[in-house]
This record gives sequence, structure tokens and C-alpha cells, in this order.
Amino acid sequence: MTETSAKRGSGRADKARGGNPVSRLFGAISLFVRQILDELRKVVRPTGPELVRYTTVVVVFVVIMMALVSGLDFGLSRLISWAFTGSAT
Repeated sequence: MTETSAKRGSGRADKARGGNPVSRLFGAISLFVRQILDELRKVVRPTGPELVRYTTVVVVFVVIMMALVSGLDFGLSRLISWAFTGSAT
């Protein structure tokens, strides 16, 4: 990169670094909010039936996982109780 092209490309960066710190802060906040709104426009929202289907899948998965963990907890606690006391009570 030559000196001339380096000076040409850095003009905008110099302007961003200079100036009033308060105006730079508000400029940064405004840029952040604009970027958030741009990203939110890209979001594809599910339809009603899709939302019900996704919710059902999540609830069923959570119930199955709760049953699995509860079963393992109950079984392991009985096994440990039997191993230390000699009776599975």
C-alpha cells in the first residue's frame, strides 16, 4: 500500500476518532440501534400452526428429559442406599 492510498483511506477513520466525545457516543448508540433494527427486519416469524407445533415439540422433549433424569435419580439413589445400608428403602 502506498502512502497516498493510505492517506486517502484513513480520512474517515480520522473523522470518527476526532470531535466531541458526547456526539461520538450518541453516534455510536444510534449506529447500534440502526443495526439492531436492520437485523430484526431479517427475522422470519413462524405462523400460528408452526408456533403451536414447535411449542409442542419443546414441551414433549422437556417432559421426556425430566422423566429420564428423574428415573436415573431414583434408580441411582436406591442403588447407593442399598450399597451403603444393605437395604433399598
